Amino acid sequence: MNAIPRGDSLTTNSHITVSDVTKVFSGRKGRVQALQNIDLDIRRGEFVSVLGPSGCGKSTLMMLISGLLPMSSGAITVEGKKIKGPNPDVGIVFQRDVLLEWRSALQNIMIQAEIRGDNMAQAKARARELLRMVSLQDFEDAYPKELSGGMRQRVSICRALLHKPKLMLMDEPFGALDAMTRDQLQIDLMKICRDNDMTVLFITHSISEAIFLSDRVVVMSPRPGRIEKIVDIDLPRPRRLAVREDPRFAEYARDLTDIFKGLGVFREE
Repeated sequence: MNAIPRGDSLTTNSHITVSDVTKVFSGRKGRVQALQNIDLDIRRGEFVSVLGPSGCGKSTLMMLISGLLPMSSGAITVEGKKIKGPNPDVGIVFQRDVLLEWRSALQNIMIQAEIRGDNMAQAKARARELLRMVSLQDFEDAYPKELSGGMRQRVSICRALLHKPKLMLMDEPFGALDAMTRDQLQIDLMKICRDNDMTVLFITHSISEAIFLSDRVVVMSPRPGRIEKIVDIDLPRPRRLAVREDPRFAEYARDLTDIFKGLGVFREE
C-alpha cells in the first residue's frame, strides 16, 4: 500500500466519514459518556490507527463504524452509505481470535461463506489462498488447540478477509501476542493490505505499533474520548523493521509521548 499523499482534501476520496458522533452508555451506575463529538475522515486505501489509553473509547468507535453498536448522536457513512445497523461488507478482527474449537482452521475460515451463502467451492479456494498468504498452508486441518496464539490470529484474519472486504476494522488484534510474533504479524498485515487494496482502521494502545503501521495516527484523549490530534506518519513504504531506527520514527514516538504527557496519561514524577 503506497503512502497517502499529504495535503489533499480528505473528503474527496472518503471511505469512512464520522460526523459529530457521541456515544453514551446507560447502566445501573448511571450514564457514562464514552465518546464526545468525534469528527474523522478516512480515505480509501489509508491505514489509520486510533491510539489512546484504556477506556478512552477506541473500541467503541470501531464498533460504531461497524454498525454493531448504535451511536447516541451524529452520523457515520461508509462509502457514502449511512450506517444504521451491522455492515456485512466490512472485515472485523478482534483481540481474541474467537475461533470455534471444534472446527479446523479451514472450517473456521469457511464460516464466513456459510453465513453468506457464497459459492462454497470458490470460497474454499479463496480460504486456501489466504492460508498460503499467511504461511499456514500446512495447517488447514489443524484445530485451534493445535495452533499457537499467532497462528490462531492469522486464521482469524483470514476469516475476516474471505469475502474480500475493502474495509478492515481491527481491535488490538496483536495485543495478547509476544513481541516477536507481533512483529511478524505486523509485517504480514502490511503485505495483506498492499495486496488487497484495503482501508484499515486499527485500534491500538502501542505508540510504536501505531507509527510502524500507519499513514495517520488518531490520538484519543482519556474518557470521554475526543480526538486530541491527528498525526501524519511520513515514512516510506514498504516498511521494514529497520524503519524503527530511522530518526523520524523516534521523533514521532517523542511527539506522541509528549501529547499523552500533556493529557496526564503519562506521569513521570
